[in-house]
Amino acid sequence: MTDGGFDTEWSILLAACSATLPEQKRSRLLPLLQEPVHWEKLFALADHHRAQPLLGQALSRLDDGVPRDVMQVIGQSCQANLRKTLLLSGELIRIVDHLAALGIEVMPYKGPALAELLYGDIALRQSGDIDLLIHARDLARIRDAVRELGYTPHEHFFAWEERAYLKSGYECAFDGVAGPNLLELQWAILPRFYAVDFDMDGVFQRALTLPVAGRPMRTPSQSDLFLMLSLHAAKHVWGRLVWLCDIAQLMSLPSLDWDWIGSQAQNLGIVRILRVTMLTASQLLGAAIPAAAEQALPADPATPELAKQTQAHIVGESAFNVESLAYFRLMMRLRERHTERLRFMMRLVFTPGPSEWAAVRLPTPLAPLYPLVRLSRLAAKLVKG
Repeated sequence: MTDGGFDTEWSILLAACSATLPEQKRSRLLPLLQEPVHWEKLFALADHHRAQPLLGQALSRLDDGVPRDVMQVIGQSCQANLRKTLLLSGELIRIVDHLAALGIEVMPYKGPALAELLYGDIALRQSGDIDLLIHARDLARIRDAVRELGYTPHEHFFAWEERAYLKSGYECAFDGVAGPNLLELQWAILPRFYAVDFDMDGVFQRALTLPVAGRPMRTPSQSDLFLMLSLHAAKHVWGRLVWLCDIAQLMSLPSLDWDWIGSQAQNLGIVRILRVTMLTASQLLGAAIPAAAEQALPADPATPELAKQTQAHIVGESAFNVESLAYFRLMMRLRERHTERLRFMMRLVFTPGPSEWAAVRLPTPLAPLYPLVRLSRLAAKLVKG
């Protein structure tokens, strides 16, 4: 174990991803590489946490500090990531151009656009798909438009199911020639039952333009991104290191409007989520929490213990069962106000979705009974869990 309590492989990955200058990374990494390193474990960790490009960049700066055969493997993985990123970037441009020609407004979210904004290089962030923010009202038009480009919905809904899902869900996945779930259309940041009613129209109004693979595109503002990425990471219990790397990069940007972020966070009841996210990024990656952030986001005594649990989950590499009682309890603990906890619980219990529609096929006139189906299925899962 290293001084930080992590094994060598984890210590190397954390150092490579840390929010520090290249020379500081080098000084941390070189002593670690004097220890026995299980390279396959390190590569598996980096791949799981979508941090292979950052690991490769850090190790490539160590001159002869890494065995040549290991650097060859790293180089191959980075080349593979670059090829996939270029493929996704090309598809992103093709889709956005096609939709723009039809007068449909969309915005890239995460993926190459985020890599360009935060790292200045689309190859430095490991991406798996294309995420587009859309207006809910445009889903049917976009579905027809991307079908012309070879994309088909991963799930199929009846008309009434789609109307309900637009209110309760947040995304639809599409399969492409290059693989399943290659394209995701999102009209919300989280499913409705999480009780964070984010203003998506405002996100489009506050958007900025930046080049993505050479093509100017509208993307969410940096302050919006901080809120959105923190919520996304919390939904998945911060299970991948790359999400904290993104937060660390965002926190370092002088253009973030912390007063606005604090106001939005208090209105949405997500101050605790932001505090846990920032503290976790600080403790694992050495990210500096700006003084303006400390002032705008009220201190919360529950944050340290929640951040400690979060780190244990990340490093423990245990998958959280997102339909377990433990997960729902954690999501409630992450909300600082009783009103949001109550809204979360009520929506969780009574908001049906695709799993209920697939489990019990009710005639359309009986569709209003699906909340009862949701309640009974949820109760059964909790009893088993």
